[in-house]
Amino acid sequence: MNVLIIEDEARSARELQAVITAVNPAVKIIGVLESVEQSLNWLASNPQPDLIFSDIQLADGLSFEIYESVRITCPIIFCTAFDEYLMNAFDTNAISYLLKPINEAKVQKAFLKLNTLLGTVKKEESDFRIERLLASLKKNYKTTLLVSHREKIIPVQVKDIAYVCLDTTLIRMGTFQNQQYFMTSSMDELEKMLDPELFFRANRQFLINRNAIGNVEKFFTRKLAVKLTVETPERILVSKTKAPEFLHWLEGL
Repeated sequence: MNVLIIEDEARSARELQAVITAVNPAVKIIGVLESVEQSLNWLASNPQPDLIFSDIQLADGLSFEIYESVRITCPIIFCTAFDEYLMNAFDTNAISYLLKPINEAKVQKAFLKLNTLLGTVKKEESDFRIERLLASLKKNYKTTLLVSHREKIIPVQVKDIAYVCLDTTLIRMGTFQNQQYFMTSSMDELEKMLDPELFFRANRQFLINRNAIGNVEKFFTRKLAVKLTVETPERILVSKTKAPEFLHWLEGL
């Protein structure tokens, strides 16, 4: 795999090269570029790489200028110290957004996503990732929750639950069919019961189903407002500190 690095800090570039080759020894670093101008010139005169690791703030501008000027056909993994560009990054070919400092665990996860997308995971490169996947599969998450409704006990399929929220002192469950149920379990208990691949703890009040999300909007002070496809008792907000984690989860990272 041919990898291009776009990074204007020499030390960061060296450290990134070391991490990439440690995680995936089959990688060949074909270039380290320091600026928007240098990157545009390189891409104009060389075949595109298989993968780009890219900083965002470069000495002569933002790397988004590169991707707006050149039609990039390969995936991009952004490596930056700033989280405010996360939404902009996914207007490009980004598959991951890694916050500095970059370490092997972060790069390993990015390569796992890349290989999953490409469907070309090689055994010798994925022993660690397969172990993590198998470990997650062994967790016993609930597929059905029992709720009391009008003196009856009703089984509700977890996949049918659009959201769970804290309503004063009770836990309200809303389904895709607009049914409402109340439970006595705590939000923390329910969070442990539900598969984190399907449900995200948006804030203290809400657990939301990935399949119920209609859209996400930028909100005041870099928060995110999440709109579900069903009505909710109140607006669902994700804090600016949790926003990167939420967007990573939403895209399937």
